[in-house]
Order: sequence, then C-alpha cells, then structure tokens
Amino acid sequence: MKEGTNAVLKEETIASGRKVLELPVLPLRNTVVFPFMPVPLVVGRRRSVAAVESAVATEERWLVAVAQRRQVEDEPAPEDLYTVGTLVVVKKMLRTSEDTIQILVQGMERVRVLEYRQGERYLSAQVEVMELPEEESLEIEALHRNILDLLQRGLNLLPNVPQEIATAITTSTDDPVRLAFTLAALLNLEVEKEQALLEAPTRRELLRLIHRYLAREIDILELRRKVAGEAQAEMDRAQREYFLRQQLKAIQRELGEEEPEMAEVNLLRERLEATDLPDEVRAEAERELRRMERLPATAPDYHVIRTYLEWILELPWRKSTEDNLDLEHARQILEEDHYDLEEVKDRILEFLAVLKLKPGAKSPILCFVGPPGVGKTSLGQSIARALGRRFERMSLGGVRDEAELRGHRRTYVGALPGRIIQALRRAGTNNPVLMLDEVDKLGVDFRGDPAAALLEVLDPQQNHTFRDHYLDLPFDLSRVFFICTANTLATVPPALRDRMEVIPLPGYSEEQKFEIARRFLLPRQIHENGLQPEQLTLTDEALRHIISRYTREAGVRQLERSIGQIARKVARKVAEGKAAAVCVDVAEVKEYLGPEKFFTEQARKTLPPGVAPGLAWTETGGEVIYVEATLLPGGKGLTLTGQLGEIMQESARAAQSYLWAHARQLGIALSLFEKNGVHLHVPAGAVPKDGPSAGVTMVAALASLYLNRPVRADVAMTGEITLSGLVLPIGGVKEKVLAARRAGIRTVILPKPNLQEVDALPPEVRADLTILPVETIDEVLQHVFVDSPTGNRNGHKRRLSMSARSKRAHKAVRR
Repeated sequence: MKEGTNAVLKEETIASGRKVLELPVLPLRNTVVFPFMPVPLVVGRRRSVAAVESAVATEERWLVAVAQRRQVEDEPAPEDLYTVGTLVVVKKMLRTSEDTIQILVQGMERVRVLEYRQGERYLSAQVEVMELPEEESLEIEALHRNILDLLQRGLNLLPNVPQEIATAITTSTDDPVRLAFTLAALLNLEVEKEQALLEAPTRRELLRLIHRYLAREIDILELRRKVAGEAQAEMDRAQREYFLRQQLKAIQRELGEEEPEMAEVNLLRERLEATDLPDEVRAEAERELRRMERLPATAPDYHVIRTYLEWILELPWRKSTEDNLDLEHARQILEEDHYDLEEVKDRILEFLAVLKLKPGAKSPILCFVGPPGVGKTSLGQSIARALGRRFERMSLGGVRDEAELRGHRRTYVGALPGRIIQALRRAGTNNPVLMLDEVDKLGVDFRGDPAAALLEVLDPQQNHTFRDHYLDLPFDLSRVFFICTANTLATVPPALRDRMEVIPLPGYSEEQKFEIARRFLLPRQIHENGLQPEQLTLTDEALRHIISRYTREAGVRQLERSIGQIARKVARKVAEGKAAAVCVDVAEVKEYLGPEKFFTEQARKTLPPGVAPGLAWTETGGEVIYVEATLLPGGKGLTLTGQLGEIMQESARAAQSYLWAHARQLGIALSLFEKNGVHLHVPAGAVPKDGPSAGVTMVAALASLYLNRPVRADVAMTGEITLSGLVLPIGGVKEKVLAARRAGIRTVILPKPNLQEVDALPPEVRADLTILPVETIDEVLQHVFVDSPTGNRNGHKRRLSMSARSKRAHKAVRR
C-alpha cells in the first residue's frame, strides 16, 4: 500500500459481505467524535497532520477519528487506541501555523477497527461500519420520552437559554439515536463514558446510558442552582439591608436628624464632658470614643468600646460622701445597734476622732474575727451609718479565681471589671464602707491566688493606684473603709493578716444573749412578721429557756430563728382570728418550738478513771470535750483516735512522757508503762481537731488512768503543756469559759498568763465561776483530784492537801 494520493486506498468486500474501508487514523486525546455531529479540532502532531492531509487529498476526505486510551501518549501505538471510532469527513481545513492546522469534521458512522496499520507518515486502519440494529419497543419509546423530559428540565436550568431555542433542540429530531449522540456531544462527560456511548451495541443500551448520564447532569444542575440561589439570597439580603440603611440615612439627613451611631457617640461625648474624671482617665476615654466613632455599628469592637465607656462614666472617680464626724451621734448609733462589744465601739470612735482631727488620715483595715452570728456584718453596717457613708458587702467565700477580684482583660469575650470595682459602682461613691466577708474562706487553684490580689487592694501604700484588668486605669481605693470578717485567723494568709487590724468578737454569754434577744431580736421578729408589739410577749423565763434548751452557739443566729418561728406561729393565730395577743411562757415554748434540742452536761456528775473534761475552741464557739484514756494490757505505745491533728498528737505524747518521767513522784507504778499500751480518744471523731490547749486535759486523763482515780467532774481545764511540766497560755478563753458555764461546770483551770483575759468576761460570768490559775502540771493535778496525787501518798513532800490548795486558789482568783 502506498500512502499519499488517495485517502481511500482500498474498498473491498470480504467474503462475509461486510464493507471494509482502509482509512487514515486521527488519534484524539480527550474527546470522542459522534456520528452526525460537527466538531472543530486542532491538529498539531506530525503524524496526525499527515493523516489529515492524506484524507483531504482524496475526493471523499474521510478519516477515522479514534480516542486514545491514555492521553499522555504523543505518538500512540495501535494498542493505545480504542477499537471503535467514528468515520468523519473533513469539511474545512485551515493551517494556522507551519505545524498546526484547524479542521472541522462531520461525524458520519460508527466504525470498528479491524486492523491498525503503521505507515511511515501516519497510522491507517481497516474499518467496517457499525450500524445500530433497528429496534422498536415500548422501552425504547419510554426512554426516548424520558430523555426529552430531562432535556427540557436541563434547558430550563441553564441560564440565558431562550424558550424558543430550547423547544427547537427538543423537537429537532425524532430519531432517538441521533438525539443521544447530540446530547453526548453536548454533555461534559469523561472520555470513558463517551466511548461507552459510542460502543453501545443496541439502541436500548445507548438510550439507557445517555438517560443515566443526562439524569446525573440534571441533578448537578439542580444542586448548583440551589447553592447559587442560597448564595444569591444571602447577597440580596445584605444588599437590601445596605440599601435600606442608606435610604434611612438619606431620610434622616433630609429631616435634619442624626444617624443612630452618631447619636450614640454624641450622647457618650456629652456624658464624658459632663463627668468629672481624672486627666488620665479622660484621655483614655476620649481615645476610645474616637475609635468607636470610626467603627460601624455592626463591628464587634463597637459594642466592646461602648460597654467600656459606660463603665468609665458610671464609676465614682471623684464622687464621695461627706463623713459625719459627730462622735456623740456615732456613739448613739453604735449603742442602738449593738449590745456590749465595748472594745469595737471604742475603736470606731477612736478612728472617727482621728479623722476629725486629721481629715486625710488613711482608713484602717479592720478585721472582725469571731464565730457566726456575733454581729460582724451588722457592725459594719453600723459603722457606715455612723459615718454617713454608703455600705457595700461582698462575700469572698469560695472565690478561687483572681480575675473575680481584678477583672478580666478586654480581649476576653464577655469581660467585666472585678468585684471590687463592681461594688464601687453599686456604692456610687469612692469612700464607701466595703465589707469583705469571709476572708478566711478564700480559695487557691490554677486560676490564681485571690489573696494576692487582695494584698494590693488592702495595702494603703498601693491601693491609691489600683488597676483593674478590665479598666486598665488607676482607681484610688485609699478612701474606701475596708472591713474584713472571718471566723478564724488560722486560714487567713499571713501576708494578708499583716495588712489588717484584727478585732476579735468572742461569743456571747447567756446573759448577753438574753439582753440581745430582749432588746433587738424579739422586736425585729415582731416587726418582720407583721405583728404589733402588744400582740406577742415572751416572758424572760421563756427567753432564757429558749437560749439554754434550743440553742447552743456562740452567736445569736439560731436564737433569732427560734424567736422568728414563734412569731410566725403567733402571726398565724392572729391572722386566723384565734387570738388577739399571745404571751408565751416556759410551758408553752415546747408548743411552738417542739421538743428541747440541747441538754446541759449535768449527766456527767461523776467520771470514771481515765476520763477528764477539757475545753475546746471551735468556729461556732467553745465546747466541753471529755478526753478518754484506757490501758491496753500487753500492748505497747500510745494509740490516738478522734481525728487529731499533729499538734494534739504531740500534746498527747508529751503528756504521757511527763507522767512516765515523774511516775515515781506521782505514785504511779512504772510497770504500768512497761507492760501496757494506752489508747487515748477524743470524742466526736468525725470532727477534725487540732491545737495545743488540750494538753492539760490529756495529762489529767492519763494520770487518772494510771492512778485509777477519777478526776473531779465539776472542773474543766485548758492549757498547753511542755515536757518540763509548764502550762503555757492559750487562746479563746472567753468561748471556753462560756462553754463550761453552759455545761454547768463552775470551776475552770486556766494557764496563769490567761488570767488577765478573765477581766474581760461579763461580770455575771466572773461572779458565777471559780477560775484556778496554774503554771505547772503539778498544780493541775492538785486541782483535778479530790485527793491530790502529788502529796504524801508515797511519802513525797510535794503533795498538798486539798484544803490548803483550795484556800490558796480561791484566795487568788475568786472573782
């Protein structure tokens, strides 16, 4: 075969009768030419150009267009080409450069390649025409109609397609095969799918394939239209709002009105000019206002700045109240509000006197320490009332985050100033009485140490330039009268405690409670429950009965609740018309309050050997505790129970060591220590206990155990011991003494250095008790035994007779 002059080199009919053509082959990289479809092509490969030129040189201008299996091949071999292609006729050819030509080909028939032949200039092939069998069936008709419906839907989904053109496309042919190839050429299908359409063996297969591909394209078009529609709707809404806002601004300008954003800025500017602010604060506020002016109202920073400016404008930077320095007026208020508490009242009057003489004096940091219900908070309110200052209270109990006091920085979402600044805003002045309640219950965790923040707040040398994290501006706290409250100083950090002037508020005696109830609590509960003073009367005996049998506390909180309970029940009777006035005496208290809740300790009039009464201080006042000891025959060492702290454990060991060391003098057999263990127990084991004041009680209990002699049940004791036998002073004397008195114990052993604190006890308490001051353990043991163990039981000279001891002690301390 010679290449060149004729495109159709051979046309022969083989024995089977099929028509076989031999034509130049035009490999196609990424497309398939379908029958009936005109397709423009750009031909640049040398062998392809030669094949086209060879075809154009013939009269028929026929070519076989075949798709490549792999598009990367520049010179595809026969195995790189499909075996089904399209017989095309070259309608036009235009040479655009020396190596490239553009041609317009018209698809004519599907052909199957029988054999590829590799020539010198181009690739040729023997092909035969693949005619689709004529089929007529209902399925083909159904597929044809469905394809037309899908085509109509697809044309409607395409933008900018006039209805006339869409109708022309759908009605241009009645031949479903021609329609399928037309759609295949229009759809954006992969080469593999186009080749599958071209190779379809039957009409039904061809139509099913094009129906599937067309349906998928329709789905994609619908999804694209949906996404585009949503995006367009969002854009339309934003544009609509923009246009409406612009129109609103234009209307406001025509009406001579300000824009809302500018109105807000102008209002803030007017408030800023009218507010008395420090220069540094004003400069910062104006800078933020200028920033806000440049921001649109929809910007997040706009609202942050507006809130910040409102905080600045509402804080009392230079607003303060004038102090009432009338000392007599202050004295009257303190006397009206509180019974007793002379030390606290004197301290407050001293402060007012100093302030009167020196107006610029710094306020002290008072810290009221005492059990609940003794009037710490109400005392702060009285101070504020006496001074004529505003009163604010904030509880520090459970505060663990330093930011709660110092505030959060404005970079955080929802940031606000700390509780100190918030309290000042509520007060409206920069010199209120600010009560920091429960300072002993501050917590510490990974979020910082709130106590460290309080150091700056309470330090007069630093707090005149206190910077809250949110404001980031100096605020003068030096004029604030800080008052802290705590139940105990043990949990207050030492550095914080050093800033404060501690004023202890001990518990009340029963007589003081009676006076407080009669003067303050009962009238208040009568008023709060809607009664008139004549409608409820509580006899003095009934009040005392409530105090002794229904309350056991250092303060008066439970006492007021009990009186309130009676007042409510009386109010109900009066409201129901069952009584016009009620007088409650001792016999009727049970009717209102139920069975008695507490009993005195009179049941322990006698104690077995090994048990001694001691006095302990708790956050709710004083308590009488009975330390118990027992021998463990055959055991060893000292067993301690009752959830004792390290200090109490050390006291127990010191007590046993002292008795062991002085066993011979005390008349104790040494074999008891050598052959027995000892178990020492402090009751109420569920309550943790610690402190040195139980030392003398432990000594007495162990001595009683080893001597097998009971101690006196009417003597309670407290004091720290040393290994050399000294008794050291302790704290909480008033609470302990009152606890002994409540329990019916009238004799108390105290360390001698604590004797001066006895003078601070109420006169009725001092008159009711016998205080035995001691300096050594020997003196304690002389007092606690009816017959002293340190006397001449074993011939020792140190033993004192009970009569001599009592005479000496009573002469010294009976008050």
